[in-house]
Amino acid sequence: MLDIQLLRSDLEGTVARLARRGHRFPVEEFSTLETERKLLQTRTQELQARRNTLSRQIGHAKGRSEDASAIMAEADGLGHDIGQVESRLERIQAELQHILLQTPNLPHVSVPVGKSEADNRAVRSWGTPRVFEFAAKDHVSLGESLGLLDFSTAAKLSGARFSLMTGALARLHRALAQFMLDTHTNEHGYVEAYVPYLVNAESLLGTGQLPKFKEDLFEIPRRQEGGGRGFSPEDARSGADDGNLYLIPTAEVPLSNIVRDRIVPHESLPLRLTAHTPCFRSEAGSYGRDTRGMIRQHQFDKVELVQLVHPRQSYEALEILTGHAEKILQKLGLPYRVMELCTADMGFSATKTYDIEVWLPGQDAYREISSCSNCEAFQARRMQARFRNEKGRPELLHTLNGSGLAIGRTLVAILENFQNADGSVSIPEALQPHMGGMDRLRGKA
Repeated sequence: MLDIQLLRSDLEGTVARLARRGHRFPVEEFSTLETERKLLQTRTQELQARRNTLSRQIGHAKGRSEDASAIMAEADGLGHDIGQVESRLERIQAELQHILLQTPNLPHVSVPVGKSEADNRAVRSWGTPRVFEFAAKDHVSLGESLGLLDFSTAAKLSGARFSLMTGALARLHRALAQFMLDTHTNEHGYVEAYVPYLVNAESLLGTGQLPKFKEDLFEIPRRQEGGGRGFSPEDARSGADDGNLYLIPTAEVPLSNIVRDRIVPHESLPLRLTAHTPCFRSEAGSYGRDTRGMIRQHQFDKVELVQLVHPRQSYEALEILTGHAEKILQKLGLPYRVMELCTADMGFSATKTYDIEVWLPGQDAYREISSCSNCEAFQARRMQARFRNEKGRPELLHTLNGSGLAIGRTLVAILENFQNADGSVSIPEALQPHMGGMDRLRGKA
């Protein structure tokens, strides 16, 4: 969430920066609310000052045994007026909060200005895409021909955008998660966490998924407990929790919210956390896109990286975190490139983002496998996640997150990049210890 003081002190400049990322800030509505807020606050102060004066007069009158009924009547009337003004002021504050909760983060000055993903900027690449001596297949054809990947049964069980893996392919999927966690905890200094897969609305509000992206979430009503009315506009305005639970769209949500409403010691920074979880997304608005295969699923697994750092260190941390995700691809021998996202392509909470795109021969294209973002204090302000700085004063943390990596897409990349002419798939050497020494997928095992 943006600092409202920034809007109050430099509305024009802040609106211009938001426009670079395609966001139309409701200037007129905000200005009208701000004008009324100032008037109401001034009126509240005037009424309170008058009531204090009357209270003193009542005390003096009673001390002199004088009739204070008229003064008391005026004071009672003031109490009613103050209540009405404060009630209206509370509603105004809630409307301003609602605007802030719908407003994305400001792009960093280094972010390229653009209108679409076509304006993203290539930063670097690693590895050389393989030249095949045979017609390369995509992961769907490979997995189905091996008898290890079954979309029709998954559709029977759950509908579209689900997959069923069996045998050695399911084991390879599990091995990838183990390999990623071992690398990040043993080599990159992350602390592994096991987190809830269901979170409350307050957690999603903290990291920015609510209220704006409710349609992308799977909501679980809690009818048995007497609550669960759904997240409403009133909740968004007030910041209230709706009583329902939501399946996590990413482990970023529970990992980041660990420090919600906390003040962590300066000495404990940076905090590096990682978790392997399933992720659940409704993929609203993506109908017709990536309908074939495992690229865009309602349920997929991911190893998430989260860093909570001192504000002065967050951009250095972004480079480090991105490098940690890259290291996984390097160990697996998968060609990739790093793209700096333009203003129009960044996520809601991000101020700067690098996308890591892996080469997929079956699509003859690079596709996103990790998105690494610095959110500065945007999420921390929503979560009230702070640290005690060098002067002993509470200060907002900077939060960063990235995939390290998306497991399903990594599996896709392995199938397509390591396929052989006979239909088998070689297993990268780094994964073989996690596969009991198996070096190739040859079918059901």
